[in-house]
Amino acid sequence: MPSPAIIPLLNPNEPEALLAALHVAEGQQVSKGSPLCTLETTKSTADLEAEADGYVVGLRYAAGQTVRAGDLLCTIADSPTWKAPEADNSRVRAAALPPASELPPGLRITQPALALARQLGVPLEALPVGPLVTEEVVRSLSEKAPTSATMFDPTAIIVYGGGGHGKSVIDLLRALGCYHIVGVLDDGIPAGESILGAPLLGGGEMLSQIYQQGVRLAVNAVGGIGDLAVRIKIFNRLAQAGFACPAALHPAATVEPSARLSPGVQVFPHAYVGSDVHVGFGAIVNTGAIISHDCTLGDYTNISPGAILAGGVQVEQGALIGMGATINLLVRIGNGARIGNGATVKSDVADGGVVRAGSVYPS
Repeated sequence: MPSPAIIPLLNPNEPEALLAALHVAEGQQVSKGSPLCTLETTKSTADLEAEADGYVVGLRYAAGQTVRAGDLLCTIADSPTWKAPEADNSRVRAAALPPASELPPGLRITQPALALARQLGVPLEALPVGPLVTEEVVRSLSEKAPTSATMFDPTAIIVYGGGGHGKSVIDLLRALGCYHIVGVLDDGIPAGESILGAPLLGGGEMLSQIYQQGVRLAVNAVGGIGDLAVRIKIFNRLAQAGFACPAALHPAATVEPSARLSPGVQVFPHAYVGSDVHVGFGAIVNTGAIISHDCTLGDYTNISPGAILAGGVQVEQGALIGMGATINLLVRIGNGARIGNGATVKSDVADGGVVRAGSVYPS
């Protein structure tokens, strides 16, 4: 059966996306899971992957164009000569994009995954918020659906990562007083040990067993300063296993009521998050950091202890702001950029840019 490749809804409040890169051509043979294109919104970036083996047929868009959730990018067919029936796209479009009010806040899901969830009776509220939900995630959750005998504990939570950042997360959760830490997972520490009194349960292979025990919440305590891809991998692994990552705000931090914090965010003691600030999925605002009014922090950003962001600063996805760094008013820090400890940044830093520790940029 031909498999339509539908532009997913990455953000319920932003139905349009930029087709930043196209990874296939008309007639090209692809495998299931192969990236077809890269999509960008103002809040996130995601790849659209092939849902089946086959050939790219009926490619409708080129790189640089704007697409809308529910649009048909192409079809993955058994033959490069397959022809789509007439007037198919209107039906695809009409069924593809439900009203935002029908989706839980923050849920990002492909149209095929949404259809499968409805078919299998998987509640949308049970889907992980943050990472893009695919058919594979829905099937995994359907297979893990608890029996009536399974006890679900809404306070139970696991900490993934047993290093220094993991210790800080454990203390943060204990300070909140509303969670029961079941244990810690770490792929590099033998099971049977303990971290600040929390038992070390094993590595990622334990996720399925822990899920079956009724645990649904997790905190990603892998900081990823040296390798951000590791932190993102843990988020994806938790999502695949069905775990949600709540935002964790230390009671000694100050977060203004108008600030918006995405799932997976961690805010540590004495940090300040100002008015109308938006903090993206999985971002870290560390001890004593100051995020002034109207700032935007992209997904997976890391604001180190004591860093100061003036008003209107935009920190793009995956960027790192070092300890004690100062970012001036309205400056943009590009995707994946790294600002060294104690640096002062007075103008925009390009994607992937590096500002040396203790320097003034531009000099």
